[in-house]
Amino acid sequence: MVTLSMGIRHGFGLFNLPITIENGWGRGTFAITIALQNLIWGAFQPLTGALADRFGAFRIMLLGGLLYALGLAGMAVSTDVLNFTIAGGLLIGLAQTATTYSVVYGILGRNVPADKRVWAMGITAAAGSFGQFLMIPAEQALLSRFGPQDALLLLAIIASFMIPAAFLLREKNFVYSNAADDQTIRQALREATSNPSYRYLTLGYFVCGFQVVFIAVHLAPYLKDMSQTYPAVGSPAIATTALALIGLFNVFGTYCAGIFGQRFPKRYLLSGIYLGRSIAIIAFLWIPLSPITVYIFSAVMGFLWLSTIPLTNSIVAQIFGVKYLSMLSGLIFFAHQLGSFSGAFLGGYLYDLTGSYSVVWNIAIGLGVLACLINLPVKEQALARNTHAELPA
Repeated sequence: MVTLSMGIRHGFGLFNLPITIENGWGRGTFAITIALQNLIWGAFQPLTGALADRFGAFRIMLLGGLLYALGLAGMAVSTDVLNFTIAGGLLIGLAQTATTYSVVYGILGRNVPADKRVWAMGITAAAGSFGQFLMIPAEQALLSRFGPQDALLLLAIIASFMIPAAFLLREKNFVYSNAADDQTIRQALREATSNPSYRYLTLGYFVCGFQVVFIAVHLAPYLKDMSQTYPAVGSPAIATTALALIGLFNVFGTYCAGIFGQRFPKRYLLSGIYLGRSIAIIAFLWIPLSPITVYIFSAVMGFLWLSTIPLTNSIVAQIFGVKYLSMLSGLIFFAHQLGSFSGAFLGGYLYDLTGSYSVVWNIAIGLGVLACLINLPVKEQALARNTHAELPA
């Protein structure tokens, strides 16, 4: 489920130039579609997570697979901006709420022992990263062979395989507990949003979304622009390989995050990841570009790419428990997607305004340093909860 959902979405940056050139659109048009997709994903993730926590994940994931396929097909046949944005922004954004980490992590939280939880989340995040490594070359091959419209239709067929995957994740013994002394959804939300550590994690997740989606969507056109100075990096194969390397090395990064998260304070690991991203971007901008330097940057960023996900979600589970994990993970993920929206949109908007990505690269650097500092005071201890005495109804 996660391999297909995350793998397909990470290849959308490859469609940026082919679609905008063929339709005569500016890069901002494509960017706003992807930005809306990320915003919808984030805005509806808490609701989708709450529904999965209440009724089980199976029906939610089934609908998500269907919407994903319909959205890709809609992008393929759309010739005007509005329909393209509805299909690629609204439908796929909703589909991603049901087929990615928050809902799947809720299943893991209910079925994996606590001492293995962060490891299992790391494995799942690695599966999403493997999807990026697997699907980006496949999407580039489809683009080269069939063009953007037919490539999207074929991806819609591939996305439909998430529907049978939902059946394999069905929780046959799922029971929603609603005893009188249990915490309610309202109480869980109030408890989390009033907790300083939860707010710190939320702010850090905004930065994560900004950085990864900006790079995912705009790295390929950035390399094309830079080929005027460094001709060797202008080939589409360079961008494809770079994005695939991000996915490959993120397999190792997320797996290591799961392993190290069992042994070391996760807040320190998160701070190190955000700081490492900023250092990598600074080096990428300063060092003369060549295929080798692009690949090294991609490998380093890949190792740091989504390794924040198992660490952040395992801290949430550690502090608040697993009953509302999908919802609370979804709420914090909303901040991630606000950052994703900002990264995708500002990349296109400021490029159209200034003719350069320099301003957004610098924003990404500064935000990484900020996220490093924000995660340091996070407290990972479980809350001592008294539902009747401490949580207002």
